[in-house]
Amino acid sequence: MTPAAPADTDAGTPAPSHSAAEQFAKRQQSPVQRIQHLLHAHPSISPLLVLVLSFFVFTYLNPNFGTLRTQSLIMQQVAVVGALAIGQTLIILTAGIDLSVGAIAILATMYSAKLSAEGGVPGPLAILIGIAVGTAAGAVNGLLVTRLKLPPFIVTLGTYSIFTAMALLYTSGQSVQAPAMPDLMTWTGKIVDLGGFRITTGVIMVVILYLVVGFALKQTTWGRHVYAVGNDSEASLLVGISVNRVLLSVYALAGVIYGITAWILIGRAGAASPNGAVDANLESITAVVIGGTSLFGGRGALLGTLLGALIVGYFRTGLSLAGVDDQWRVLAIGVLVIVAVSVDQWIRKVRA
Repeated sequence: MTPAAPADTDAGTPAPSHSAAEQFAKRQQSPVQRIQHLLHAHPSISPLLVLVLSFFVFTYLNPNFGTLRTQSLIMQQVAVVGALAIGQTLIILTAGIDLSVGAIAILATMYSAKLSAEGGVPGPLAILIGIAVGTAAGAVNGLLVTRLKLPPFIVTLGTYSIFTAMALLYTSGQSVQAPAMPDLMTWTGKIVDLGGFRITTGVIMVVILYLVVGFALKQTTWGRHVYAVGNDSEASLLVGISVNRVLLSVYALAGVIYGITAWILIGRAGAASPNGAVDANLESITAVVIGGTSLFGGRGALLGTLLGALIVGYFRTGLSLAGVDDQWRVLAIGVLVIVAVSVDQWIRKVRA
């Protein structure tokens, strides 16, 4: 018999890797394509660059912008929107959107505040009831999306009006002032001095929320499923992911976050008002989009959302200190949103 031809590689030699081919492909890319790939892999880079550039530009225009006092005020101002944007990020990662975010926060705020002020409910229990109200409202959105298969935009547009009406009917449109509530209800507005950097306990809570939810997104199976559903829900079904269960959990968790934000909002405003977060819906979406999370789902990070919220705060405060008219500040935010979405569209065209 003719002896068999020797194998190209013996059993002890590892299979050749594709690193050489990958390196060759990278060398074939233009500088613009390399930037495109980098931004696709790390969505938080672009908002970070915008934030750093904004800091230096606004500090140059008015040195007061770079002081610890101004920076701490900006963090206090964006705390509520930054917290709501966490829930908004989770939903947008699944290729959805939540137009009821502000309405849910107000509903939870008014229930917890009025129960503590007029119902004799202790502060801790009132806060838990507010979180439960937020969770229930978020779950209602999730059930309508998963069970009735309605588009998230339509669902949350409808529940925005429903939850707003519920808050107004429950309170008769009346605010609840801080003296009528237990001290714990306004504890999130307590100032903490960190060597001249004055922030509130509410700001610290927001940072903790970002760390906890960010860890869940990046380091747990649930987080990987959230990204997978946002990338391709049909493919997720084929690999055994319960898409409806993931979506329902996302909307419910967003409701929990909105309920916690209600407590932060009371401390920030020093009162509970049915008109306390009228712009929160659009502002939360703005922070998420500017932060690099794709409106088409499956790509983004909470770090980018935090940076996006700070960018909005930077532009509002920085342009104000520079003496720019308020209408131009609104225009600048609108331009930022359009640019951010355009960059996202460009990044999504990246070739593997």
